[in-house]
Amino acid sequence: MNDKNRIRWIWTIVILLASLGIAEAVRRTLIIESIIPAFSPPKYPGFDAGFSKHRVITLLHMVPGVAFMVLGPLLFAKKIRKRPGLFKWVRTIFFVSAYMVGISALAVSYTISIGGANETAAATLYGLFFLYSLTRSLIHISKGEFALYREWLLRAFAIGLAIATVRPIVGLFFALSSLSPHEFFGIAFWLGFTIHLIIAEAWIRHTRAHPAL
Repeated sequence: MNDKNRIRWIWTIVILLASLGIAEAVRRTLIIESIIPAFSPPKYPGFDAGFSKHRVITLLHMVPGVAFMVLGPLLFAKKIRKRPGLFKWVRTIFFVSAYMVGISALAVSYTISIGGANETAAATLYGLFFLYSLTRSLIHISKGEFALYREWLLRAFAIGLAIATVRPIVGLFFALSSLSPHEFFGIAFWLGFTIHLIIAEAWIRHTRAHPAL
């Protein structure tokens, strides 16, 4: 596969995952506002109830999460980068939203953890690395180090986008495994975040050798 096709596939996957993340945030918000019922499978009643019990922290995570999913891809779009004024606003709102997502994610992992300590450990480790990556990205852009800024931004966005990949992994566990949500949620988190970080690192190393990408 040549680089042009590879980039096309990456963009397709990113847009699909971002759309899934936005849909999940909207669904969760509608549940909290009692507009639609919570997901409550017969084997695990009350499965989705924890988020409604912690309404404020959930909304502080979900609402900025939508902005993160919408604006993140735009930071890598050439048409947006060619418009400095618009790009600056997109980047500013993205970083504010991303920090809110990262900080609230740490709070959510300790208050609404379906997978217990295993999920909390994954969310804490990757949440801290997410915030670290955002900060490194800001430091590099302030110094005009655009290549390093892009690399750390890629890491941060890949980790943030990983929550959308966790959802289908959870669905597979529901469909194919006899494990309970408490047992498999942590595994799903570790898998989703780790897969995304590996792919991000692979792409970073590939683009170092091909700066035009």
